[in-house]
Amino acid sequence: MYEETALLGKPPSATKSLTRVVPRIVADAGPDAARRFVEFFTATIRNPNTREAYARAVRGFLDWCDVRGITHLDQIEPIIVATYVEGLQVVRSAPTVKLHLAAIRMLFDWLVTGQILPVNPASSVRGPRHVVKKGKSPVLTAEQCRDLLDSIDTSRIVGLRDRAIIGVMVYSFARVSAVMNMNVGDFYNIGFRWTIRLHEKGGKFHEVPAHHSAVEYVHEYVHAAGIGDDKNTPLFRTLDKQRRLTGKRMNRDDALRMVKRRAIANELPECICCHTFRATGITAYLEAGGTIENAQAIAAHESPRTTKLYDRTGDEITLDEVERISI
Repeated sequence: MYEETALLGKPPSATKSLTRVVPRIVADAGPDAARRFVEFFTATIRNPNTREAYARAVRGFLDWCDVRGITHLDQIEPIIVATYVEGLQVVRSAPTVKLHLAAIRMLFDWLVTGQILPVNPASSVRGPRHVVKKGKSPVLTAEQCRDLLDSIDTSRIVGLRDRAIIGVMVYSFARVSAVMNMNVGDFYNIGFRWTIRLHEKGGKFHEVPAHHSAVEYVHEYVHAAGIGDDKNTPLFRTLDKQRRLTGKRMNRDDALRMVKRRAIANELPECICCHTFRATGITAYLEAGGTIENAQAIAAHESPRTTKLYDRTGDEITLDEVERISI
């Protein structure tokens, strides 16, 4: 299905996996189509996680076409895309199907604007209806979260680091990727106020006033690590075999493994993940009388509807009402 195609010379390391090969169905459409295909991933999608997800989605569709003898781009019609989407719904969840369709639609839009194809065969295809009214991320109570933070042994650098990571996620409602992308200089003070600068999706920066507990946790970690003057280096770093900090940045998988390890040690549910602390922070804030609008601003959500997904303050109210059924 795939042919080796050298389009952009030696590609950047972040895009090697995407530029190393081009689907045969695209390569057969000519060098302009092949280049346009590569540019879709390398030039239009800045977030590496989105890039990988869209690459898998497009690869899955084009593999499916190849198996069915569809060998030319102009053979792909709306009914072909619709048939693929219909079959995908049998084995994948609605959100995943919608993501796959979005990737296919965006790719063909890019090929149309590049004059590779006259029309987008996916533009009229509709995905499954999927409405989310409540988030699925597990949420800790304030007491559980407090117990977890207090249970971490801070006599060693790994404990100070892990407590600081969890503290920043809880008190700033931050995405784990944004926290992992922080440099030492992204935790700074303006006058008497400390600020957390988060690296958000699309290369955007989001600044959040630092909660006093987060200030304490990060200060103790940075002081013990001796990295306070290294402003342009990673804030949260991996450990070597001797359990010493390296200069290498942690990634979100490293953070997830740490969170799982800490959750198990504290006898918390196995479903606890990094996103738990974002949801826990928002819920605790709303339970304390905070507003959805301010929570949205802190979390850097585009819409209050997104923030509302993290609001679990109504869970206990619903249970209390159900318990009124005295049978």
